[in-house]
Amino acid sequence: MASSQLFIIFAILAISAPSILATNYVVGDGKGWTINFDYLAWARGKMFYVGDNLVFNYPKGVHNVFKVNGTDFQQCSAPLDSVPLTSGHDVITLATPGRKWYICGVAQHCAMGGQKLLITVFPSSFAPSPSPTWENSNPSWSAPAPSPTW
Repeated sequence: MASSQLFIIFAILAISAPSILATNYVVGDGKGWTINFDYLAWARGKMFYVGDNLVFNYPKGVHNVFKVNGTDFQQCSAPLDSVPLTSGHDVITLATPGRKWYICGVAQHCAMGGQKLLITVFPSSFAPSPSPTWENSNPSWSAPAPSPTW
C-alpha cells in the first residue's frame, strides 16, 4: 500500500515539477511591450529556460507581437505568412532551447522605436534526481520513467 502511494506522489511530482518551476517574465516589466524601451538591456542577466513564459502586455490595437527569425529581427520585417499576436496580454511558452526573436510589426515600432526582443532559451533546469533506494517488499515496483521532453 505504501509503495503505491509513493508511486502516485512521484508521478504527480514528475508531471507538475516543470510547471511549478516555470518563471513568468513580463517583457519590459512595468513598462510592458512598448516603443522606446531597451529590451536588450531588460533581457541581459535573465536566464530563460524551456517551460518559462514570456508575457507581452500592451494596449490592444496599439502594438502586436511577431515571432521572427534572426534576419527578420535585424531588418525589423514581419513575415507575410505569419499571424501576429494581438490580445494585449500575449503569453508565449518557451518550448525549445535556442535563440528567439520577437518584434512589433506595427508601423516603424521595431525600426524606429526599438520594439524588439532577443533572448536565448536554455534547456530546462529541472533534472530529476536519481531514484532513492530502499528495501521494498514488492520487487516488481520501480520508480516512474522520466517524462519525455517535447
